[in-house]
Amino acid sequence: MKTNVQQIQNLSSERDIENLMVSYAYVNDDADIKGLGDLFKNATFRLDDHSATGRQELEAIAGSMIILRDDSRSATTHEITNIMIEIDADGKTATGKAYWTLYKTISGSAREAVLSGRYLDKLVYRENHWSFLERNATTLWKLIQD
Repeated sequence: MKTNVQQIQNLSSERDIENLMVSYAYVNDDADIKGLGDLFKNATFRLDDHSATGRQELEAIAGSMIILRDDSRSATTHEITNIMIEIDADGKTATGKAYWTLYKTISGSAREAVLSGRYLDKLVYRENHWSFLERNATTLWKLIQD
């Protein structure tokens, strides 16, 4: 049985992990390539057939995939929902799951969902904060355009 201190630590860790999981959406939607590199500097990111490990690979792949609007922001926005976090007994590793939806956000047109899927994250607590070990993004639905 967990003590009150362990329960509080787990709640604090869950909140930190949730913030980490959604921070990806913010830096991606801001087209912050360096910020994405920071998130995955010691991790692997996979999206279907694409994979990048470490800062340099992630920044290269993100730079080639993020479409910019005239104001230099991403032409898409992410929503992350249904977050589930499980912290391992050691308190130093965890898994996270969530759904994601990607919206096209071009000025002058309606916001439109174009992709959705799931994240499966492996996380680690090191150097006094939670960070990604892996983020596996799987596309479950894609808008078919005529």
